[in-house]
Amino acid sequence: MDFLFPYPEKRNVQQEFMDRVYDTILNKKNLLIHAPTGIGKTVSALAPALTYALKNGKTVFFLTSRNTQHLIAIDTLREIREKFDKKFVVVDLIGKRHMCDQAGVNLLSSGEFFEYCKDLREKNHCNFYENLKLKGKTSPEALMVLDELKQMEPQHVEGMKTVCSNRNMCSYEVACLLGKEADIIIADYNYVLDKFVRENLLRRINKKMEDIIVIFDEAHNLPSRARHLMSTSVTSFVLDGAAKEIAVLGYEEMADDLKGIKNVVERFVRDKISIEKDEVLIKKDDFHSQVHNLGDYEEFIGNFKFVADQVLETKRRSFSLSVADFMHFWMGQDDGFVRVLNRGFSKKTGKPVFSLNYKCLDPQLIMADIKNAHAIIGMSGTLTPLNMYKDLLGLDAELLEFDNPFPKENRLNIILPETTSKYAARGEKMYKEIAERCVKIVKNVPGNIVIFFPSYFFRDKVNEFFSEACDKTVFLEDSGLTKEEKGDLLERFKGYKDQGAVLLGVAGGNFAEGIDLPGDYLKGVVVVGLPLGRPDLETQELINYYDKRFSRGWDYGYVFPAIIKTMQSAGRCIRSEKDRGIIVFLDERYVWRTYLQCFPKDWKIKIEKKPYGLIKLFFM
Repeated sequence: MDFLFPYPEKRNVQQEFMDRVYDTILNKKNLLIHAPTGIGKTVSALAPALTYALKNGKTVFFLTSRNTQHLIAIDTLREIREKFDKKFVVVDLIGKRHMCDQAGVNLLSSGEFFEYCKDLREKNHCNFYENLKLKGKTSPEALMVLDELKQMEPQHVEGMKTVCSNRNMCSYEVACLLGKEADIIIADYNYVLDKFVRENLLRRINKKMEDIIVIFDEAHNLPSRARHLMSTSVTSFVLDGAAKEIAVLGYEEMADDLKGIKNVVERFVRDKISIEKDEVLIKKDDFHSQVHNLGDYEEFIGNFKFVADQVLETKRRSFSLSVADFMHFWMGQDDGFVRVLNRGFSKKTGKPVFSLNYKCLDPQLIMADIKNAHAIIGMSGTLTPLNMYKDLLGLDAELLEFDNPFPKENRLNIILPETTSKYAARGEKMYKEIAERCVKIVKNVPGNIVIFFPSYFFRDKVNEFFSEACDKTVFLEDSGLTKEEKGDLLERFKGYKDQGAVLLGVAGGNFAEGIDLPGDYLKGVVVVGLPLGRPDLETQELINYYDKRFSRGWDYGYVFPAIIKTMQSAGRCIRSEKDRGIIVFLDERYVWRTYLQCFPKDWKIKIEKKPYGLIKLFFM
């Protein structure tokens, strides 16, 4: 089968990859693929999917967990179009709020933005939206913009936004109009996973789920994203904000109702949470019955939404709406969910604060809604063990696993079985010992190196000793980096490739996946400790639930998610067949059978207590 493959040569496994993807789509099946970096997952999935879609009138949804991953897909499609001189329509979608040119919308939550946008459109107060219409039809100017975009090479969302902004038109609305003719839509997971967003988009672009080929890139993120989308919470801050905005509008009785609801939760905090613990499980009826004693539960929800509508006429966000939505979702099903009350303390005032949470444990609950897609492909460089993802996602899927394609002699994998990030062992002495070992590793790596830690707190404690002893320039990742700041930090780090610098990051953070530092830009990665989830009540309930469902609770709910973060971090080092580098796993637990068996067999990991000479020799 000839696919729309844009490059002169195929890598060894790419033909098999493309054949399996095409066969899966042809037979309306599902496929989960573990394909390490270097195989060329994006083109190997897009080429056969697009080939099939163009012949059979289907639409490919290429979905990512991060907006930065859209670029590779767009570049691949540009190369396909250029080589084959074949016209097809591509739409790149990010969150509607991020495509909006209205001032200040970046401060809103998704729910708040939806209400704000809806209000502007209904009152004809959005010029960007109004410029698209003429007597209920698409305006001639909008049609010109659509024609212009169709003639252009596939555009990243920023390119499309520029075209639309220059004509004072809503880029999201233009994208939806273009989506009616789209052969490929590149978007965030939410556009398919979120039922409301999915149904709205499909209606707007006149497409049915049965005609959609879904490709999930970096699919190891799917279970956590699916769970997150079905979870909700309310905090003391939100309840206070809602009471204030209701009182300002003069609805004193409703404001008192909200204060009463807050008092209910505060009583839970006093009665159920002790000095020794800061969280407790809550039953659905615990909250519902106590609130119902104050008045009709459903009537409260209606009242708060009524107030929210008025608030959104003059403001861009409403706390009342957040409370109403939470109360609605709180009454959802019990199986596959857990309800947890958490207590903390305000950094500003030191006073107790709380959050009441309704957390989803079962990603199958959301995946079940998309099983009627024409075909579903999930792929990642860390989609192991594949059977776990098949279980967690509830997909009737075939499994495909590829070995690492790069020369094994180009990487040195080491476990340094000393020190640990275990909570019980943490202290100044341990932080200092970890810093000393990291300094010795860094000294023997002739170039840039990234060190990943299990948390920012842990990183900062180690850095108190590390930065003083390290001769190289040290960069620190920050959890709140914007896209521009992240790019700037990476460029500055890359500038040190000759003399060498150290980037201290966090496993699962900004730089643990989705970035490429090929060639001389990165010579080594150190993964300090195990990025195990906080052993909180939600994690324990997750373990218990997976034990009940699959008899693999500890593995599925605790161990494997940490190992996957570790593998993602380690994967930053070797990005091409010419890259050479070292990867060090620094924690005594990596030699325990539970964790050691999770590493790919072809890694040939060396266990060394003093690996520094070995590292130096590797680079000679």
